[in-house]
Amino acid sequence: MTTNILPLLPIMIPFFAGIIMLFVGKRPIAHRVIAAISGLLLILSALWLVVHVYQNGTIVTFLGNWAAPFGISVVIDMAAALLLTTTAIITFLTVVYSYQSIGIERETFYYYVMVMFMITGVNGAFSTGDIFNMFVFFEVFLLASYVLITLGGTKIQLQEGFKYIIVNIISSNFFVLALAYLYSVTGTLNMADINVKLEGFDGNYSIMSLVAVVFLFVFATKAGVFPLYFWLPGSYYAPPMPVLVLFGALLTKVGVYAIARTYSLFFIDNTAFTHQMLLFLALLTIVMGCIGALSYTDMKKTIIYNIIIAVGIILVGVAMMDETGMLGAFYYLIHDMIIKAALFMLVGFLIYRTGETNADRLGGLIKIHPFTGWMFFIAALALAGVPPLSGFYGKLFIVQSAFENGQHIAAIIVLASSLVVLYSIVSLFIKAFWGEEMDFNTLKPVKSGKILFASIAMVIVSIAFGLAADVLYPLFEMAAQSFYDPSSYSQYITEVE
Repeated sequence: MTTNILPLLPIMIPFFAGIIMLFVGKRPIAHRVIAAISGLLLILSALWLVVHVYQNGTIVTFLGNWAAPFGISVVIDMAAALLLTTTAIITFLTVVYSYQSIGIERETFYYYVMVMFMITGVNGAFSTGDIFNMFVFFEVFLLASYVLITLGGTKIQLQEGFKYIIVNIISSNFFVLALAYLYSVTGTLNMADINVKLEGFDGNYSIMSLVAVVFLFVFATKAGVFPLYFWLPGSYYAPPMPVLVLFGALLTKVGVYAIARTYSLFFIDNTAFTHQMLLFLALLTIVMGCIGALSYTDMKKTIIYNIIIAVGIILVGVAMMDETGMLGAFYYLIHDMIIKAALFMLVGFLIYRTGETNADRLGGLIKIHPFTGWMFFIAALALAGVPPLSGFYGKLFIVQSAFENGQHIAAIIVLASSLVVLYSIVSLFIKAFWGEEMDFNTLKPVKSGKILFASIAMVIVSIAFGLAADVLYPLFEMAAQSFYDPSSYSQYITEVE
């Protein structure tokens, strides 16, 4: 048995890039180059993993040649491979976007180092086959995010950063408690091994239901699920736009992934309670997100509340836990990572150009930025799920699954949320680009080449994803299988044993 180093590259590349930048010292240009090269290497390694998993199935590597469940395993199934690829694309384009938007002072004080360490934790959480190591990787990206949210030291950053830290410290303590409960029942922390042991579990299922509640509390806090999303709008609003791009596109999705993975592998015998609880909270999350999205004309806050809506929609698919529901959830998960990054980048450009975050104070920008305006409009349609753009397919499968499972109210709420999303984003587009013409003399003469390159490239990725949905279907079918058919994920542990 040998350790295959290739599945570890998405974790190792950003980690060693961060270490190298620390040794380079306060040299922002060198940091830019190292971060960009690392982003490209991440994309290449992740694409290789997608191809390899599609051709050969799930890749499992055991660190230190200790076989699971005794050693640490890294498991790259198609779900992990697609998430790693999407994360790599967002990371690279956010690094490019940061060149002209984050500011030289933050770049000097190790901004790119923290980005690389955060991506290390995110990729580790997607890749690990061990629930304790998921906790470790959560802490890695949270530690880096603590620095990123406060880097610059403005009053609002420190205020919201403190709240963000306190919430996550409490959540992490409950994570450890949940791990202790789980270990006391199963005697293992390897996720595949837990699934195998619970298949023959003849104990008290109320214990596992309690563990399910604690896990949901932990991951729902990190994902921004009702009622534990209270910290998210303020904390995400505080940092600079490139940091918000990473937070909005990636961090909540790690929490969503963790819910999907644990609820498919661990809590399989009392779904009438666990998955109905998840569905109920998902629907409330959608409703509260819709109320927030309709309540603001601030561009950042509107899209932040759209993050909450998307989290709820994805979790509706997860709660169905059948092939159609999981297929839709995974389509929508990848779509939302891409489109949120694109919209935050475009909004960031408007803010840097005008100095305003409130759409009511803008207007007539279509005259001077027509291409950017129409890119924003396309991104808005994609976010709402207008066919044939990327948001349509995931929502279609989720709604279909909800109707098939007799959850008609859930299906109607998901459909209704599409109208709210469309209205909230298109209203920003109309106000900013078609409203009464603002005083163009107040516009800032900012350099925007790299900002617009990254923004438009992200929209193009979203368009390509939507148009290629048919071609990508076999990949997403493989990704969904490891959730609705957990034995396909855990089979490597039985082969080892």
